[in-house]
Amino acid sequence: MKRIKLVLAYDGTNYCGWQYQNNGVTIEEVLNQALCGLLGEKIAVTGASRTDAGVHALQNVAVFDTDNRMAPDKICLALNQRLPEDIRVLSSEEVSPDWHPRKQNCVKTYEYRILNRKINMPTLRLYSYFCYFHLDPDKMRQAAAYLVGEHDFRSFCSPRGQAEETVRTIYSLDVEKEGDMITLRVSGSGFLYNMVRIIAGTLMKVGMGIYPPEHMEEILAARDRKAAGPTAPAKGLTLVSLEYEKELRKQLSGENQDWSYLLDQKEIPENGKAYLTIHRCREQDFDRLLLRVTHQAARNGAEEIYVYDEEAEGRIREGSPYGHYVFWKVTEGKRRGWYMARADWPGRKNRDFPQGTLEES
Repeated sequence: MKRIKLVLAYDGTNYCGWQYQNNGVTIEEVLNQALCGLLGEKIAVTGASRTDAGVHALQNVAVFDTDNRMAPDKICLALNQRLPEDIRVLSSEEVSPDWHPRKQNCVKTYEYRILNRKINMPTLRLYSYFCYFHLDPDKMRQAAAYLVGEHDFRSFCSPRGQAEETVRTIYSLDVEKEGDMITLRVSGSGFLYNMVRIIAGTLMKVGMGIYPPEHMEEILAARDRKAAGPTAPAKGLTLVSLEYEKELRKQLSGENQDWSYLLDQKEIPENGKAYLTIHRCREQDFDRLLLRVTHQAARNGAEEIYVYDEEAEGRIREGSPYGHYVFWKVTEGKRRGWYMARADWPGRKNRDFPQGTLEES
């Protein structure tokens, strides 16, 4: 048995998104059927980004397991002979059996294209959103700056009927105009359901002059979907790339008006230890931050995670469960006064997480 990684591009116009649906054809369904026919096995791919209906991709990633002896790098060529013209596999290669496209640290980049002119162009109608009203890209750029960094993006997320961690990190959010085309390019650690499309819809409100740029900060602080603008149509959105982390970052940090922390990961590769220092955090966000960052350290390979809260004594409840973790106070040694997290599920192994933990989607 071997695991094959595929990099693929597709025009999402004729599909009901990536994931299997009862109401129409999906990318996942077409890909599985083609692989089954090619390899003579029942194949089920796992995608990195489960794009919505009508969303396009220049580079999505998927993996599958197979017993077939076909050379991994030849699979993409043979597979493309069985796929429709609006789906293409760009490359195929063998990866380690435990490599999972949604459990690796990566930077995702999306673009949202807005055609801003008086009359639409037929050749661009499937790959951009047509906006008749004049948009001011400078104001949109000012508003976009408020979203860069680590924030709770609850206001920019469509609910899906289940609890989900809504904190994400946006590394960059650029607004560029060339001719009549305005392109929003956003890179981040991961994105919530409809997050990029809601950001696009909200920035268009700013560009029209309905919201001032500084209102974006108030929308973030509200943590309420009703505070943000509309969800922009899917056809303007394209998944541009997924850049997987080649080596572990030595430090991770998060800082905004609600919290500030530093996660030291330098010792993870050698001895499996990570150290989280919480400089400050609002009471209502503290438990979520503690669980979220502890879980990230565990996903990154930490077997022992030490935590120190600089702001308040006693906020970490010793012996009480935080998700799948329990914290115990260190009573001796140089980490005296810190807390050490222990995984609270049986048979824990590195990167072996129970269902329901905080995975990117």
